[in-house]
Amino acid sequence: MKILRHIGSLAFVLGLFTAIFAGIPWYVIVEDDPVIPWWFRIAIFCLLGGILLVLLTVALEQMKNKTSQKELPLDESQPRILLLNSTEVPGQKITKILGLVQGHTIFAIWLGKDLSAMVRLILGGELTEYTEMMGRARKVATNRMISKAEKLGADAIINLRYMTTSVVGSAAELLAYGTAVKLSG
Repeated sequence: MKILRHIGSLAFVLGLFTAIFAGIPWYVIVEDDPVIPWWFRIAIFCLLGGILLVLLTVALEQMKNKTSQKELPLDESQPRILLLNSTEVPGQKITKILGLVQGHTIFAIWLGKDLSAMVRLILGGELTEYTEMMGRARKVATNRMISKAEKLGADAIINLRYMTTSVVGSAAELLAYGTAVKLSG
């Protein structure tokens, strides 16, 4: 799937650059009723076909991921490891610092939800599409961090922090990190 997406991306870029840097100058130079040359037709087909191939592979990957992954629970269940944003655990002693653990993800919403959010920007109100997206991203990043702490044999993650960054358009990266520790008995 990834190879097909790369082929589609390459076809799109080659078609786009050929159409812009060779096709447009050719069209400007020809003043009479031009017959479109074969190379310009191929460039347009590559451009459009590349977009189509990328869209199809992404859609197939998303369908595959939805069927292979179970949906994250919406309720806040009790974590397997104690999570704290302080440097100490009240009533317990930290016996060993296991090191930094982190989990991150990059989430985006589909264009339809992005357009709905843009309308809310004009009319006002909570951007629920982005709220839901960031909530899911936080859960995924936290679960990945907890999984890494479990592999280290941690009892708790202290000094827990979240960091977000905008990647492109409506995509956002969320990083969860903290210090995995062992606690006294």
